[in-house]
Amino acid sequence: MAKKVTTIPATLNRFDSRPIAAAKKRKTAGYARVSTDSEEQATSYEAQVDYYTRYINGREDWEFAGVYTDEGISATNTKKRDGFNQMIEDALDGKIDLIITKSVSRFARNTVDSLTTVRKLKEKGIEVYFEKENIYTLDSKGELLITIMSSLAQEESRSISENTTWGKRKQFADGKGSLAYSTFLGYEKGEDGSLQVNPEQAETVKLIYQLFLQGLSPYAIGKKLTGLGIKSPAGKDTWHQSSVKSILTNEKYKGDALLQKQYTADFLTKKRKKNQGEIPQYYVEGNHEAIIPPETWELVQEELEGRKRMDTRYSSASIFSSKIKCSECGNWYGSKVWHSKDKYRRVIFQCNRKFKNDKKCQTPHLTEDEIKEAFVKAVNAVIPEKDELIANTKVMMRTLCDTTELEVEQSRLLAEMDAAVAMTERIIAENKAAATDQGEYQRRRNELVARYEAARDGYEKASGEISDRQGKRKTYMRFISGLQKLDGFCGKFDEELWTALLDYATVYARDDIRFTFKAGNEVKVTG
Repeated sequence: MAKKVTTIPATLNRFDSRPIAAAKKRKTAGYARVSTDSEEQATSYEAQVDYYTRYINGREDWEFAGVYTDEGISATNTKKRDGFNQMIEDALDGKIDLIITKSVSRFARNTVDSLTTVRKLKEKGIEVYFEKENIYTLDSKGELLITIMSSLAQEESRSISENTTWGKRKQFADGKGSLAYSTFLGYEKGEDGSLQVNPEQAETVKLIYQLFLQGLSPYAIGKKLTGLGIKSPAGKDTWHQSSVKSILTNEKYKGDALLQKQYTADFLTKKRKKNQGEIPQYYVEGNHEAIIPPETWELVQEELEGRKRMDTRYSSASIFSSKIKCSECGNWYGSKVWHSKDKYRRVIFQCNRKFKNDKKCQTPHLTEDEIKEAFVKAVNAVIPEKDELIANTKVMMRTLCDTTELEVEQSRLLAEMDAAVAMTERIIAENKAAATDQGEYQRRRNELVARYEAARDGYEKASGEISDRQGKRKTYMRFISGLQKLDGFCGKFDEELWTALLDYATVYARDDIRFTFKAGNEVKVTG
């Protein structure tokens, strides 16, 4: 007996469960976006809004649900597009049945964002119509076409991003950089586009460097600036130590410029990443007018490194903190306040563990004036030997700070790493191209990996030694520069001399303080 098949026609829309024959109007919204803030694009923006308003109102089967807009926003992702996000939210809340937009590239240039959004809307029976491509997303071929068009739009974004990046890197290679002037303290944009000193802000920068060389930490400097009512680089009332440290370490304050400190790692997310050697950097000396003398800037970098290397926590109470040692227990002297609430108030320095050890340290306390007086005596003691001391320091610098052999070794190891990588890539390609003995392949690959790791470890060790020697060289250069400034008798205490010349002082007795200078020589001050 033959089978009989009877078709029962659909009566409901499979996306939103409305009767197919229903004459209900579709709530329709337009979406318009331009990607820049230029005057030309502003005209396009207004035209799009007017067009969608007229277009939707001109259809009998559509009910106008508004025009959603984003102006001056890039479309590589949808996270920061407020108008777009509000439109999607309203659609999912049942306020919109159909969205009309100019093209896939106006909707999104990111394939993932585009398809995720379309599918989310599709689940709720909400359709998107792309005019240029004539695509309705609830159509059976809609998603395939969207995937293709979104991918093309995404590649367009990649091309634009790469062209922009190339232009910026060409500028860097030519020694031209850019700066966020609104949040960069001390400089403003000059008429020719170069950095120009802002005199008022420059005073704050100078104060920061001065306070640091007086012994204050970035945290303590931040508290002081906040207390003085000085605005931060971002215009805030509160200073953070990260902002202070950034100012203390930025080479632009000595008139130089390191270009391409960061780069865009992903053209879709626009995520910025610190450049740790992935792409070239360019260092421009004498790029603009300095706020801080180069020798002072270098002195600050040396002091930052010195504080970092200390085996105990650095104290920022004063310039003398973490500079004076107790001869008995080896701990630092710190400041103490006596009679803090009466007229006999005075600040003294004594061993921080004087009363914390089983046996009380017998080293004496010292006043600030006594420390200054003893240091001036130590400096005057070396003045007669100044020329000889400078000559000996230069010999030490040539002997201990030469990096020539290390740099040759560094280059050799870098070439070894590159060779190992190239050989590894070659055997991987060979293994993919043809069937090979996997045991032999793995053995060769392991050998190359071991070769690379050995070269890398050697390279890092050589780089570390080069960095140490360059640091020592800077220390000796500061020491020589400090001595050269001494012309005859030293009559008063100088904070810059204290920082440039002195490594540390050791207290044995009130009449026996021994100053160890950065060249390694020790001067005993008595009486």
